[in-house]
Amino acid sequence: MDKRPRLLIFDVNETLLDMSPLKESVNAALENKNAFDAWFPMLLQYSLVETITGEYHDFSEVAAATFQMLAKKWNFFFSEEEIKEVLEPVKRLPPYPDVAKGLEILQKQGLTLVALTNGKPSVATEQLKFAKIDQFFEHIWSVEVVKKYKPHASTYNFVLEQTGTSAENAMMVAAHGWDIAGAKNAGLQTAFIERAGKSLYPLAKKPDLQKPSITALAEKLL
Repeated sequence: MDKRPRLLIFDVNETLLDMSPLKESVNAALENKNAFDAWFPMLLQYSLVETITGEYHDFSEVAAATFQMLAKKWNFFFSEEEIKEVLEPVKRLPPYPDVAKGLEILQKQGLTLVALTNGKPSVATEQLKFAKIDQFFEHIWSVEVVKKYKPHASTYNFVLEQTGTSAENAMMVAAHGWDIAGAKNAGLQTAFIERAGKSLYPLAKKPDLQKPSITALAEKLL
C-alpha cells in the first residue's frame, strides 16, 4: 500500500453480509446441499454475459433466471412467485461479526465509506438497513447507474467521478477475487477480505492488502 486511501468502496454480499440464510433457502428448495454453490457462480457468470453482450437486466432478474435454469437442469419446476420466495432471504442477511465494529473504526478515522453492489438499489438499501450498518455509508450505489456489472471498469469509475476521488486515493474492499481484479485493473487500491471459501485469482494483480476481517483492515489503516 503506497498511500493511505481517503475513500473506501465496499462490496456488500459475502464481504459485509453473510449469505447463509439465502444458501439454506436455495439448498432446501433444490434438495441439494451444493445447490447454492452451483447457482451463485451461474448468477455471476450471466451477469457478465449481460455486460459483454450490452444487455442489462437487474441482478434480481438475473438471479431468478439462473435459478430457473439450474432448477430445470435438476428436474424441478418453480413458478415466478415460488422463485421469488426462495430468493427472498437475500434481503435479510446478517452482517459478519467483525463488520459493524470495523466500519465504526474506519468512520471515526474520517474516511469516506461507500457501498457498491451488483444488486438492485432497493435491495441493497434494504439489506444494509436490516443489517443495521447503513448509517456508516455516505452513499449506497448499485451498478444499475451504469448498467454494467462489476468487475467492469465503468462501475468503479462512476464512484470515483461521483466522489471526486482519484483512483490512487480510493480502495476497493471485497471478498471476491474477480472484484479485486477489476478494481485493481481500474487503478484503485484494493483490500481482499478472507471470507471462508473465498480466494484470489492467481493470474490477476495482487491486492494491496489482504486481511481476515473488516476490523483487521481498520486496524491496519489506523
